[in-house]
Amino acid sequence: MRILIIRHGDPDYSIDSLTEKGWREAELLSERISKLDVAAFYCSPLGRAKDTASLTLKKMGREAQILDWLKEFYYCRVRVPYVKDETVLCWDLLPSFFTKIDDLYDKDKFQYVDFMAEGDYPALYKNITDNLDALLEKHGYRRCGRYYEAIKPNRDTIVFFCHFGLECQMLGHLLSISPVVLGQNFCAAPTSVTTLYTEEREKGIASFRMASFGDISHLYAAGEEPAFSARFCETYDSDERH
Repeated sequence: MRILIIRHGDPDYSIDSLTEKGWREAELLSERISKLDVAAFYCSPLGRAKDTASLTLKKMGREAQILDWLKEFYYCRVRVPYVKDETVLCWDLLPSFFTKIDDLYDKDKFQYVDFMAEGDYPALYKNITDNLDALLEKHGYRRCGRYYEAIKPNRDTIVFFCHFGLECQMLGHLLSISPVVLGQNFCAAPTSVTTLYTEEREKGIASFRMASFGDISHLYAAGEEPAFSARFCETYDSDERH
């Protein structure tokens, strides 16, 4: 089985949709994805993800199943010592802080670090991973420890239209990596495509392997520069997002 995880186009958060550039990105993405043989589409309920998916779905005459657990989790906020009287998103941490906490790098312990647990992150992560596993079982792969039982092995392609933070949680679970590491040290540009395949090297035992992360070749092929969204300032003295 092949999984494609697609981040929405350049967002206009004020209206939960896409910028003019985001719509151009979504159109270029649709030209790429609409050529594929896709077994099922799944989409976040948030507008920017649905709008991104809409162009692909229209081209293919298809619909996506809207899944509430695929939405970005802005409600999971945590308290950190470098911000007073406010909370921050659990996946947006400053390097001088998170790099000193070894457990945040551990694939099992990350969610139980004090400030993460206080922000109810374990329940959030469990909701995402439980729902992901239930969906994958419907597609023929049942979770067993850190691999999947291939109960109905197949070559189907399933596509998720969602968000960068959510993508990190999914990848962390599928690949046994701390999502904190993925969120802080990886960056998936708008309309980027992350591809994973199952590998069944032992009969009935499948593991997911990532073939590409955050691929935006459809943008480069059309001469469209990737959006800056999800990145932070390249140098501190710049006017870019801090």
